[in-house]
Order: sequence, then C-alpha cells, then structure tokens
Amino acid sequence: MTHNMAFLSCLLLSHRCDCCVINMVQMEEAKVSCLSLLTYHRELLVSRLRSIQCILDNLLAGGFLCEEDVEIVQRTVTKTDQVRKILELVQCKGEEACEYFIFIIYNVHDAYIDLQPWLKEINYQPSKEVTVMKVVNTDPISRYCAKLRHDMNRDTSFIMSYGQKEETRLEDLYTDTVVEVLNNCNESLGFLESLDQLLGDNSVFNPQGEIIYVMGDAGVGKSILLQKLQNLWSKKELQTDTIFFFKFRCRMFSLFKDTDQISLRDLLFKHSCYPDHDPDNEIFDYILRFPEKVVFTFDGYDEIQEHVDLMNVPEVVSPEDKASPLQLLISLLCGKLLKGSKKVLTARTGIEIQSTVIRKKVMLRGFSPAHLKVYIDLHFKEQEHRDLVSVQLNASPYLCGLCSTPLFCWIVFKSFRHLHTMHDSFHLPDTCVTLTNIFLLLSEVFLSRLASPAPSLLKKSTRCTSETFTAGLRPLAAFAKLALQSMERGSFICNQEEISACGLTEEDLPLGFLRPVSEIDANGSPATFEFLHVTLQSFLAAFALVLDEQAAPSSILKFFTECSRKRQQFCLPVDFCISSSSRSSEKKPFAPNEHLQFTNLFLCGLLSKINTGLMGHLLSPVLLRKKQALLKSYLSTSVRSHLQGLPHHSASDGKVVHVLSNFLWMLRCIFETGSKDIAQMTAKGITAEFIKLGYCNIYSGDCTALNFVLQHRKKLLGVDMDNNNISDYGVMQLKPSFCKMTVVRLCVNHLSDSSIEILAEELCKHKVVKTLGLYNNHITDAGAKLVAQIIEECPKLRNVKIGNNKITSVGGRYLANAIQKSTSIFDVGMWGNSIGDEGAEDFAQALRNHPSLTNLSLSANGITSKGGKCLAEALKENKVLRIFWLVQNELTDVSAPHFAELIKANTGLSHLWLIGNQFTVDGMRHLAEALTHNMELKEICAKGNQLSEEEEKEFQSEKRLRFH
Repeated sequence: MTHNMAFLSCLLLSHRCDCCVINMVQMEEAKVSCLSLLTYHRELLVSRLRSIQCILDNLLAGGFLCEEDVEIVQRTVTKTDQVRKILELVQCKGEEACEYFIFIIYNVHDAYIDLQPWLKEINYQPSKEVTVMKVVNTDPISRYCAKLRHDMNRDTSFIMSYGQKEETRLEDLYTDTVVEVLNNCNESLGFLESLDQLLGDNSVFNPQGEIIYVMGDAGVGKSILLQKLQNLWSKKELQTDTIFFFKFRCRMFSLFKDTDQISLRDLLFKHSCYPDHDPDNEIFDYILRFPEKVVFTFDGYDEIQEHVDLMNVPEVVSPEDKASPLQLLISLLCGKLLKGSKKVLTARTGIEIQSTVIRKKVMLRGFSPAHLKVYIDLHFKEQEHRDLVSVQLNASPYLCGLCSTPLFCWIVFKSFRHLHTMHDSFHLPDTCVTLTNIFLLLSEVFLSRLASPAPSLLKKSTRCTSETFTAGLRPLAAFAKLALQSMERGSFICNQEEISACGLTEEDLPLGFLRPVSEIDANGSPATFEFLHVTLQSFLAAFALVLDEQAAPSSILKFFTECSRKRQQFCLPVDFCISSSSRSSEKKPFAPNEHLQFTNLFLCGLLSKINTGLMGHLLSPVLLRKKQALLKSYLSTSVRSHLQGLPHHSASDGKVVHVLSNFLWMLRCIFETGSKDIAQMTAKGITAEFIKLGYCNIYSGDCTALNFVLQHRKKLLGVDMDNNNISDYGVMQLKPSFCKMTVVRLCVNHLSDSSIEILAEELCKHKVVKTLGLYNNHITDAGAKLVAQIIEECPKLRNVKIGNNKITSVGGRYLANAIQKSTSIFDVGMWGNSIGDEGAEDFAQALRNHPSLTNLSLSANGITSKGGKCLAEALKENKVLRIFWLVQNELTDVSAPHFAELIKANTGLSHLWLIGNQFTVDGMRHLAEALTHNMELKEICAKGNQLSEEEEKEFQSEKRLRFH
C-alpha cells in the first residue's frame, strides 16, 4: 500500500513536471509569435497599413527606432516600401518591438481601421508588459478629428445672437423644444426624446435618403438646435460613431462670385477646417472611403432656394472636380458626392424637397408649457422676476402663445429684464400684442444703450418709448436702410463698405442689430456682418420703407407686388435629382416668400393706428397718414380679390372653401394693422359655410389673427384646423369665436385637457356645434369627461372624433354614458385609445336600442373576446348602426359564434371591419356560414388575421368575406 502511494506520488510529480515543460514551451512560442506574425502576414500589412507617421513617432518615442532609422524610412519613395522598411527594422529589434508595433495598431483604432479585422483574425490580446507602454496618437486622421472637435467647441459654446458684447454660454440658456418626427406623408411618428435620436436610425422612412430634414417656422430654434448638436459632438457627448463633423450655413454658398469654382476638398479644408499634419493626404482619402463616418449640417436652406432655382447645370459626381459652390452643395445633398454621409438640413416650414433624398424628417414645434417654465428659470435668476413674468404670461394667452416661439420669447424676456433694470415699473405688454410690438420692444432695448448713464444708482422713474426712438433715429434709420438694401439684393450678409455707405459708424455696431460672421480683415475688424436674425432684418426693412421721405409713398408696396410675382412653391433640390423644368408664374398678392412676407407684415404693424403716435415722432405726420391710407386701400383691394378667387365646392356641410398658407399671411397682415374695417370686410367676404385651414402650419399666435377676423362674422361657420400646431395657447385665443362654430375640427394639434375645458365651457354655452374633431391629441380621461359633457349638452352634435388620445376604460365609461343619452349623435371615432374590455362593455350598454348612432369605431383599443361578446350581444338589439370598426383588437375564435349570431340577426349592419385580430379559419367558418342568412351585410373585412393563404381560399365563394 505504501509502495503504491509512493509510486502514485512520483507519477503525479512527473506529470506536473511535464506540464511545466509544456507550459514553458507554449510561453516560449508566445514570445516569438508577434515576430512570426509580422513575417507571416507581411504582405497584408504592406498593402493595408496607411498611417506611417504615427507608427514612426511611437517607435521613436519608445526607443525602438533611432532618428537615423526614421530618416531611412522617410527617404524611401513609396508608402509600401516604407512599410516594408519599418517591418524589417522592427523585426531586427526583436519580439518586444514587434509586439509594440502591433499594439500601436490595436490602440489607434481609427487610423488603422483596415487592420482591425486582421487583429480579430489573429485573436490579438496585448500582454501585460506591452499595455503599460505609452502610445501617443499622432495619426493625421485622429489629429484632424481632435482639431474639428476643438474648433467646434470654441464656436458653439456661446450663443452669439445676443449682441457683440453679450456672449451667453450655450449650456446656461439652451432649452429643449418639442421636436416632432414625421413620416413621408408628414404624419406624426412621435417626438424626439434626445438629440442622440436625430442622427440615429429610428424613424427613418427612406434608408436610401441622405438628408435629415429639420423644418420649423422663423425663430423656432432650428439654428440653436444645430448648435447644441454640434456642441454635444465636440464634447464627445453625442451617441454617434461620427469622426468628422462639418458645419455650414447655406447662405455661405450664395456669397461666392459667379466665376468661383471649388472642389469637395476645398469646401472641407479651406472653408471649414484645415488639416495641419497630413502630408500623404490620408484624411481626404479616409473621408472618401468611409463617408458613413461623416456628418454635415447645412443651416437655412430657405435662404438660398432662389439661387438654386436659377441653376441649370450638371451635377458634380467626382470629389476631385471643381464646380460652383451651389453645384457642390446640391450634389452633396442628393448623394452624388460622398454618398452615405449624413446631412442635417434646416429650412423654414413650407420649403419642400423631394422625398427621394430625405432620410428622416422632423418638425420643430417650439416650447411646450414645461419647456417655457424651464426657460423662465434659466433666464431669470431672481425668484421675484420669475413669478412676475409667469403671472403676466398667464394673464395674456396671445403673449404666452408668442413665447412658445423661442426667438420671440427671448426678445420678450430680454426686454423685460433690460427695461426692468432701467425703470421703476415695467410690465410685459398685456393688450393688443402684435409681432411688430415685440420687435419694437427689442429695438427700444438696443436704442436705449445710446442713453447717457444715470448720474446715480437710482432707476429712471418713467419710460418714454418715443423719446428713445427719437434719440436713436439716426442709427435706426441707417440700420433700416442697410436691411432694406440687403433685402432688395436678396442678401443676408453685408460688408464694411455697405455698412459705412448707409451712415453707420463703429460706435453704432455694438448696439445689437448686427453681429460679425466672418474672419477679421486686414485692419483687425470683422470683414462681414449679418443681422441678429433674418426676421429682424425684415422688420428693419419695413421700417426703412416707412421712414423714407424721398421715395414716392407708393414704394411701401414694393414687396407686396414683388410677392405677387413670385411663383408657387415647388420642391427643391429636385432639379438636380430628377430634371429641370420651367414653372409658370402666378400673381398672388399673398404668395409664399417668407422673408418678404415678414417685411409686409411689419409694414402693416408699423403703419397701424395704434403705432401712429410713435411713428409720428419719426416722420412727417402728413406723409405718415398718406402711407397709412395707401396701405389700407391696397390691403382692402387685395383681400377682396383674394377671397373672390378662392375655389368653392358643395358638401354635406354646405359651401366649402379650402384655403392655403397665403390666406394665413393675409390674416396676419390684417391683425397687424388692427383695422376693424378690413377685418369686417374679410369676415363678410368669407361666403362659405365651412372653411378648411388644415395643413396650413398655423401656430398658436395665428389664432389671435383668425379670431380677429371671425369675431366680426355674423353667420355660423364650420372651421377645420386639423394638422396644425395651435396647442392649448391657440385654443385660448380662439375662445371668443367658438360661439359661431358649427364644426370644430382640431385634430393633430397638440391639445391637452386644458383645451377641452375651454371647448366644453364655450360649446355647451352656445350649443351650435355639429361636429367635434379631436383626433390624435393628448387628451386623458379628464378631458374625455369634458367631451362627454359636450355630447350630453349639445343637441345638434352628430360627429365626434376622439381617437388616438390617452383615454382608458374610465374615460370610455364617461363617453359611453353620454352617447347613450344623446339622440343626435351619428358618428363616433374612438380608434387608438385604451378602453379595453371594461370600456367595450360600457359601449355595449350604450348601443342597445340607440336611436341615432350609425357609425362607430372602437379599433385599436385592446378589446379581447370578452368585450367582443358583449358588443355582439348588444348589437342584436340595435337597428341603427351600419358601420362598425373593430380593427386591430385582440378578438379570437371565442367571440366568433357571437358575431355570427349578430350577423344572423340581420339588424341592418352593413360593414363589419375585423382586420388585424386573432381569428383562425375556424372563427371565419362561423362568420361565413352566418353570411348565408344575411343579404344586407355588404362586407366583413378580415385581412390580417391568423389564416394562411390556403385557408383563405376556402372562402373564395363568399365575396363579402374579404381578406385583401
């Protein structure tokens, strides 16, 4: 026994020794493996290794090469021979040098992206010894990326639109806005939760497209959103693998001379960021090979659309070819150049481009009430001011609506803060607030900087606006002249010569109207300037038209007539993606051309009766009255002509007219004038019983303009405002007009329960409403209770659409009980809520013996066979319902016999939609057999249930059972 134990011990000891020998052999093999790898994969490395300098720098710094070795490599003519020479030198230095060589490739990932698959193939894992060795990334690509980030961080960390001496940190004031994601048909797909999602693949409707299209109204925050996106990337806080990020403003492309020709390389390196260390042209080569690592932002496409329209030149398809800058831009956007890179393009709402080049589309909707509260807290540090501003905003729905647009909100808050520091008492305007008033307020703030500083710390007790404008008339007139001249030549940029020619001095520039936009010239001054915002430029151009005492008074109408010559909108940049074609001109006094339209709008505001007192201090009262009379006459004639030209058609609601966005500009101009005469004439000129304003991009501030006209209408009117952006603020402003509305359609308008509260109060008071459309808003059970009140108390109400909201079984019960009591209700749409089986049971009770309900949709409500059985049973006691939709629920074969019994009861039901449920062939057999007992039922739509194509063929003889 002892002998055997000793033998086993010797055997185990021998085995351990063998293992040690084997492990030592494996370790020895591991030591030579890096050298062997370089030998075995020599040709692969020679063909794929690109960034030579980074390898040399690190081998030299690590002591594996000397200066003489580096010079030998650099004297070698071709890059492949340089790689061969490096490999020879490294292998001569031994295993440690070979592993460090591989470790450099492993560590500097982006520079050696072509060799990353090779590292995986050899299953490379750096040893402990090599991981402590330092690798410095001197690769030109990585250096260039670092430079891009540095420059972009410098350029985007401050908000420069606050006057030259008032830089504000982006992070101190940036506030998120509502960013809605749209599909190809401009239907909502939801909202962005973070800017990371903007560049991501979610909500992409066209994977072949190149453009992420960001739309929004003037001042809604398109530029600042891009700035935030760029700033996040510069700080590596954006979730993206983008290596190169190039930012451009579209207006830059219109500043080149007609004869200028640039290449893609010029655009990136001369007009964006120049690479300091790239002797072998590795950066541009990398960009061409990996365009998916590149993001462009192009801000303000609407500013160059007319320049693009005038082009009729071939596309640029070679990255080396020179072409006009606009050609280059269009070729980039269409994917002819650098296909696969991402391009974020911003433009004002209404500038449509071909969907074939759009990858994703978003619409900026401005501040929500929650965003506005955050912005107030950021803007005002003192709680006293926060409370004061909040109270004053809540007291003025129109001002609150204006402040949902970030630019206008900034002007209001800046004015409040500035003037509050200067005067003992300053409140936000609370009556008749127009856009002109907002920009007059901003101008007053800028001009007040001319005032001499107070001799003491005491505030000035009184505020005199006319005194401020009179004192600042010289620079104001000069800025206005500059704005008008720039507008006339279609430019948004002005140089020193143009500035001086208008009478502006160096002392005038810091007032805030202008900001520098280019590099410093030879004299140490900014070479070019732009106005704080293009809308401010439009305002000042209008001011110039009013102040000009030399030109004929009729010259104030120049942009109205200019707009009448503008073409209808068209898609851009289609010409270069498809073909170019001529387009006919149409004379329309309110045709879309937004920069000029804003000038016209501000002209109406400046010449309004309410501003006569101020303007009378700035020009001859006689000339002022003459210009006011001319404008009023022109507007009256144009409005009358426009209304007479609107196409009408007859419908069940009477004579219907569908207006377009130019009608909206007309309303805006009328509101700015404050003229009751023109408003009354407009109201009288709307002869239709039903006016459709859907898809007109109406925002909350426009509702005051619409109300200003509708309040003068004496007859009842149906109003369809579906698919706009009126929000709760807009509903508040429309409150006085609901008494006249027989049709109130506010679908897809971002309404909450607070809007429904206003509707319930007004509609129940006047009881004239026949149709109520609230589909796809943010209505909860509390709002559903208010809609139920409207259904109960409005005896003429026939149609209610409240689908795709946030209504549960609780809200479903309120609505069902109200419908049960109504003797007028005809059509109810509840598609896309969450009433479930409980709600279905309540609706079943409402359906029993209902006298008037003919159409009902309970689609997409989470109804199972339990709720389906209740509905089927109840409908056997209903002789009125004709169309019943139960699409996209969870009905199974369990409910099929009950629906079969309903069909056999022959109640008069003509259309039963069961698409997208869970019926199998067995359930369908029940329905098919029941149809043989009912000749009145026209169709059962059963597409998208759990039947195979073969099983569907079983029912081919029953044409009313449809699967396609």
